[in-house]
Amino acid sequence: METLSYFLPLVWFGILALFLFLYVMLDGFDLGVGILSLTASSEDRRGILMTSLSNIWDANETWLILMGGGLFGGFPVAYATILSALYIPIFIMLFGFIFRGVAFEFREQSNRKVVWNLAFGGGSFMAALGQGFALGAVLKGIEVDSKGHFIGTTWDWLSWQSVLVALTLIQGYVLIGSTYLVWKTTGELQETHYKTAKLASITTLVGAILITIVTPIFYEQARTRLFDGPQVYVFALIPLLGALLIWLLLRSLDRKQERMPFVWTILLFVLTFLGLALVVFPYIIPSKITIYEAAADPSSLVIMIVMIGALIPVMLFYNLYQYVVFRGKVTGGHYE
Repeated sequence: METLSYFLPLVWFGILALFLFLYVMLDGFDLGVGILSLTASSEDRRGILMTSLSNIWDANETWLILMGGGLFGGFPVAYATILSALYIPIFIMLFGFIFRGVAFEFREQSNRKVVWNLAFGGGSFMAALGQGFALGAVLKGIEVDSKGHFIGTTWDWLSWQSVLVALTLIQGYVLIGSTYLVWKTTGELQETHYKTAKLASITTLVGAILITIVTPIFYEQARTRLFDGPQVYVFALIPLLGALLIWLLLRSLDRKQERMPFVWTILLFVLTFLGLALVVFPYIIPSKITIYEAAADPSSLVIMIVMIGALIPVMLFYNLYQYVVFRGKVTGGHYE
């Protein structure tokens, strides 16, 4: 039982990390395309952008639902604390999802599309902004008592650090959305998103550099982890690999490659996610609550692993299958 108590929280931390990464990667380009739709120069172009998402956008968000359910079942203390601390960012995200979903269905049937265009693009921006605020607040740390209950204020999540994280995340979403559109579109629209991808790669890089500098200065736990023993070499390698991936991304954009910019961007997300995981682990709420303190009873974790273990391959197969089926270029703007 003692072995299970040590091993199971590790497994569930890995499962939640997988869910979160798949969500950020898949719904990231989804939200990025939505934000970019605000800059589309015509209704035809905006229609093509939305058509590129029409068969995949709702499935992308299922990973977020799985992560929420997994957090609730696997780490109930952390679930209650995080929701109590982040009500406003979570509501911002949910309202953004609602606006996006309604706009997606209504825009195609409407003769006057302006309202639904703003709802789709604005909803995408709201969802990304809420996620950025939540991530920044969690990385900063949530005030809890000795039992792990939230004791902070309603606006603890709002700080200049969380604003920086939110803006950088939005730029990251725009980057992966641009590279996705480079892959899925042709002609002038594709050329436009070669340009937006270059711009977003630079702004994302600037944001990432600022976060890398700020994190060890203002967060003691991160500073201790970053500069402690042999780990300093691992963390020094991550920015170097990031710079290499940015260079490869920019080179692929200059060479007008179609698929490789998306691949390099995904690898950038993988690298960023790995760095965050190394800084945070073994805390589920950084510097406050570890995965062992927040974990549910081992019997519950075992039952959930059996259920989730059967579900993950099905969902992975379904997601992969739909991308294979709808892998071609998008040339028309009708998606009903």
